[in-house]
Amino acid sequence: MLQGKSIAFLLAPEGVEQVELTEPWRVIQRAGGTPRLISTRAGRAQAFNHLDKADTFEVDATVTQVSPADFDGLVLPGGVANPDFLRTDRDAVRFVGGFFEAGKPVAAICHAPWTLIEADVVRGRTVTSWPSLQTDLRNAGATWVDEEVVICTDGPNLLVTSRKPDDLKAFGQAAVDAMVAVEP
Repeated sequence: MLQGKSIAFLLAPEGVEQVELTEPWRVIQRAGGTPRLISTRAGRAQAFNHLDKADTFEVDATVTQVSPADFDGLVLPGGVANPDFLRTDRDAVRFVGGFFEAGKPVAAICHAPWTLIEADVVRGRTVTSWPSLQTDLRNAGATWVDEEVVICTDGPNLLVTSRKPDDLKAFGQAAVDAMVAVEP
């Protein structure tokens, strides 16, 4: 389904929720896509299982070495610290915004919509997230709903959002469907 498509997974050097990285990564691979790990710093990224350190993952490229033109879609894993760090990095925010400008699909889970808020791309969109982000998202102009997965077509691209690790199966399938729907 995703043969020939390259999907960026953007994360900070540390703080990503491991399962929110590894599960969508596997789903993209099983669908024939090529996931690439993009970060703000070269080397390895430290994942977490909630507050405990988990595995590290080799970064394929930094946000300054690539552009949205190099990819067919973007996945933003969550974790509390991961998007909090990304939203303070000008290059990461610009990278995320570029997918919206190019009309390419974006999938974000849990706390990842914090980065979308900073990129100013949620205004007029219907989204979900970890419940503690609902006020931030509403203040940024989004309509927040408490659903397993939300696929929003009211904007320049397909936007898939999900709430938490329990929603990963639905999130992964919706992300693949969004990536398939877009012409290379």
